[in-house]
Amino acid sequence: MQNQISITRPQAGYWRATFSNPPINLIDPDTIAELSDLVAELERDPDVKVIVFQSSDPDFFLAHYDVLADKARTAAMAPGPTGMHPWLDVLSRLSRAPVVSIAAIRGRARGAGSEFALACDIRFASEKAVLGQFEVGVGAVPGANPMARLGGLVGRGRAIEIVLGADDFSGALAERYGYVNRTLPDGDLDVFVDGFARRVAGFEKEALAEAKRFLDQVSLPDDALFPAALETFFRSVARPATRARMAALLEAGLQTRSAVELELGRHVVLTRT
Repeated sequence: MQNQISITRPQAGYWRATFSNPPINLIDPDTIAELSDLVAELERDPDVKVIVFQSSDPDFFLAHYDVLADKARTAAMAPGPTGMHPWLDVLSRLSRAPVVSIAAIRGRARGAGSEFALACDIRFASEKAVLGQFEVGVGAVPGANPMARLGGLVGRGRAIEIVLGADDFSGALAERYGYVNRTLPDGDLDVFVDGFARRVAGFEKEALAEAKRFLDQVSLPDDALFPAALETFFRSVARPATRARMAALLEAGLQTRSAVELELGRHVVLTRT
């Protein structure tokens, strides 16, 4: 298995994780396994204080889940330490890990890519970022329950707009809604994120971890909300109408470096069965 995530350590207490899974940084079972191993390191390393997640591809942070991945393999993956499916497990443990996790979003983060970004503590975006939960547009229910996270971040009405509208959100609009913390000019993103991470890495680990723990208590959804959403996702993607809409998108160029992937919010509306 080729590694999809490379780790560098620019400074004591500061890690950078870079995604690279050509052609468009799809998430698949191997991505989940690597993330699980990485989160375990974050949980047990006494020195790491902050981790930045970024992409080697300027057009795709994490595109979405690989719809051609073996669904039986995905569904049958062994539960993680929380007892949940490993995708839910990774997201929950990352949110609660005693480190500050930052998604530096340049390019597209949709579907499971958006779910991953939402599980990070902080989201900083480039003006070229595009975020969205497109699943309802193809007849599916988002599997990791981003509804629970978005409701707390952006409010009920805007969460409904994001999830049920299934459209793309630019970096600027995502910032306005609270989907991301802030959006910066593309040329400024890396410098800003690096500066913030270095600042946090200079503080004491115990204070960071304990302050985050208290914030978690009042801001994170209960883990019990997540498994039912994933079960509903698996049922929804098995429906004939959903399979037909997905097949039409694949025929049009989904999962390739195509106009469909670049403007997926528009193409889920154009897809007809």
